[in-house]
Amino acid sequence: MRPHISRGLLLLMSTATGLAVANNYFAQPLLDLIADELDITASAAALVVTAAQCGYALGLILLVPLGDLVDRRRLAVALYAATGVFLLVSATATSGAVLLAGTALTALTSVGAQVVVPFAATLAAPEERGKVVGTVMTGLMLGLLLARTASGALAELGGWRTVYWVSAVLMVLMAVLLRVRLPRLDGPREGLSYAGLLRSTVGMLGSEPLLRWRAAIAALSLASFSVLWTAATLLLARDPYGWTESAIGLFGLVGVVGALTASVAGRLADRGLVQTVSGAGTVLLVASWLLLAGGERSLVWLFAGVVVLDLAHQMVLNSSQNVVYALRPEARNRINSAFMTVFFAGGAAGSALTAVVWARGGWTGVCVLGAALSAGTVVLWALERVTVARTPNPVPAIAKGE
Repeated sequence: MRPHISRGLLLLMSTATGLAVANNYFAQPLLDLIADELDITASAAALVVTAAQCGYALGLILLVPLGDLVDRRRLAVALYAATGVFLLVSATATSGAVLLAGTALTALTSVGAQVVVPFAATLAAPEERGKVVGTVMTGLMLGLLLARTASGALAELGGWRTVYWVSAVLMVLMAVLLRVRLPRLDGPREGLSYAGLLRSTVGMLGSEPLLRWRAAIAALSLASFSVLWTAATLLLARDPYGWTESAIGLFGLVGVVGALTASVAGRLADRGLVQTVSGAGTVLLVASWLLLAGGERSLVWLFAGVVVLDLAHQMVLNSSQNVVYALRPEARNRINSAFMTVFFAGGAAGSALTAVVWARGGWTGVCVLGAALSAGTVVLWALERVTVARTPNPVPAIAKGE
C-alpha cells in the first residue's frame, strides 16, 4: 500500500527542495564582498560559482542514484544534515581555499533535493503525480530564482557570512523535519554494487529512448532559461537601465510568476494532456524570445518575456519529468540522476554560450541564441512524437499523452 502524501508533507518537500538548491546560488551577488574580506582577487572569488556547479554535477552522478540502493529517507536526511555542516565551513571560512572547499561540498550534498523529488513522485498516486511533482518543482525553482535576492538582503543586514549561517540552520531543521515526516518506503531493491549502480545509471540513457529525448529537450529548455538570466544581469547593469546590484537581485521576483505555474502544468498532465503541455511549452519558449527582443529598451517587453519564458520552461520540465518518472519506478533515482545531469549540463552550456555571444552580439545576439535553443526544443519534441508513434515496442501511456 502506497503511503499517503498529505498537503503538509508536500509543502515540506517543496520547501526542502527550494532551500537545498538555493545554496548553490547564494554567492553570486556577494563575490565582491567575499573578495574584499578574504583578500582574494575577483577571479578567485568567481571560482566559488564554478565550485558550486562542479560539486552539484558530481552529486547528481555519484549520490542521487543511491536512492535505488539504500533507504531513501535516510539518504535524504543524511544529505540535508551534511549540507548544514558544510555550510558552516563556508560561514567560518578564513581563506578562499576553505570557502571553495565548503562551497563544493555543500553543492555535492545539496543534491538531496534530487532525492526528494523522485521520493514525492513515488508517494503520489499515478493520477496525481503531475500535480505532486509540479508542486515540489515549484519549490525548487523558487529557491533557484530567489536565492540571489535573499542573499543580497541578508548580506546587507549582517555581512556575506550571514546567509551561510541562516541556511545552515535551515538545512539542519529540514533534516530533522524530513526524518520525522517522511515515511519509509519498503520494497525490493536491486542487488547492485555501488559501481554497478553507477553503470546502470549511465546505461539508462542507452536503454531508455524516451529518457534520452526528454533529457535533451529539458537541457535545451534550461539552456534557454540560463541564457536569459545570465544576460539579464548584464543588460540591466548598463544603459538605459543602469540598475544597482540590489535592484538586479530583486528582478528575480519577476520570474516567480512563471515558477508558480508548475503545479498547473502538472494538473494538466494528470488529465492526460502531457504531450499538449510539452508541445505548447516548446512553442512558448520560442515566442518568449520574440518578446524579449524588445526588452533592450523596454521594461514592459522584458518583464513579459521573462514571465512567458519561465512559464514555458516549467511546462517543458514538468511534462518531461512526468514522462521519465513513468518509465521504471524501481529505478526512479537512477533515471532522475541521468535526466538531471543532462538537464543541468544544458544550463551550464547556456550560461557559457551567453558570455561569448554577449561580448560579440550584445542583447540582439543573446536573443538569437535563446530563440535558436528554444527552436531546438520544438524540433526534438516533434521528432520524439514521430519516433514514439513508429516504435513497435510498448511505451508508457503517459508518453503518448494518454
